[in-house]
Amino acid sequence: MSASSGFEFPGLETERTVLRILTLDDAEAVRVHFSDPAVTRFMDIEPCESIEEAREIIQFHLDDRGCRWGVFLRSDPEDLIGTCGFHAWYPDQNPQESSLGYDLARSHWGLGFMQEVVREMLLFAFDPGGMNLRRIVVDVEPENERSIRLLERLGFKRVKDRFDEGMAWFVLRRRHDPTGSV
Repeated sequence: MSASSGFEFPGLETERTVLRILTLDDAEAVRVHFSDPAVTRFMDIEPCESIEEAREIIQFHLDDRGCRWGVFLRSDPEDLIGTCGFHAWYPDQNPQESSLGYDLARSHWGLGFMQEVVREMLLFAFDPGGMNLRRIVVDVEPENERSIRLLERLGFKRVKDRFDEGMAWFVLRRRHDPTGSV
């Protein structure tokens, strides 16, 4: 649950992964994951150096307007291979839009995990029984080519570059498809 929004975020599953909300009990796994500079390169954080920093990261997301799931392998539910979540979701002010973020352990890059995970997130986000969003925005550093390719494969459209912040903006809007597919 997001403390500030009051919305109960469920766990999600894909063919190869299980997504569950990170808790303070995950601090050691989060510390290890975010200690890799390759993972944090395009994020607003430095590589994690202590268990206390990991707890601060988790607590930030627990208090945030959104959620942060840990991405765990189905075959090894204790193996944190990434995180993902929705941010800046204000159900009381702008309930139909949120931003999305994700990261993945270097050992799992290029294997399709994040495409699988983000696709499941989008299904939940656009589902009237889920978040019921109409629009998702993602800020990406232009040098993050892997992320840009992922977003394009999932149907996101590049809408503008924010040169003042050095970011590219991508948007995905919910289609009016009665099957609920993304």
